[in-house]
Amino acid sequence: MTPPATPAIDKPALRAKIRATRDAFHAANAPALTPPAPFLALLAPGRIVTAYIPVGSEADPAPLARAAIAAGCRIALPHVTTRAAPMRFLAWHPDDALHPGPFGLSQPHRESPALAPDVILAPLLAFDAKLDRLGQGAGYYDRAFAAFPEARRIGVAWSVQQVDTLPTDAWDMPLHAIITENGWIARPMDRAE
Repeated sequence: MTPPATPAIDKPALRAKIRATRDAFHAANAPALTPPAPFLALLAPGRIVTAYIPVGSEADPAPLARAAIAAGCRIALPHVTTRAAPMRFLAWHPDDALHPGPFGLSQPHRESPALAPDVILAPLLAFDAKLDRLGQGAGYYDRAFAAFPEARRIGVAWSVQQVDTLPTDAWDMPLHAIITENGWIARPMDRAE
């Protein structure tokens, strides 16, 4: 006897539902994130940590970026040009101006130096207990994870963005950890690091 098929997850509907949940949580005065000890342990002078400027109700990684700068790390932000072109991570300092990009992004000047990240702080729409990530759907972070496979992949989200399970594709790479307002969530093999 054939087992019953697992119902397909409608990604656009899930994105809309999680976006509405995230918006409501943010509107109710979501707290600032506190850099958890396992994240701080990843920081060292000269390491490259990517952050991002939040769009809408995305969790703001600014406290994490400040902790990285205080530890002597360099910060890079995503730079997007077109849907087909890969995202680059360009050097940025909080004193540097930001420039408008596609999709409502604020990003470094296109002539800022490209940096290879050691730690990638990634926004997301949803995550599950396996630390699979559902993004906006354009694949920018999927391609960045593939381009920098040695970088630590850390999602930044609100706890309300966790779902039971997410559909995955062959190219999806799970995150090493998630930082929410409740702290650090890691895969079992990463808990002791």
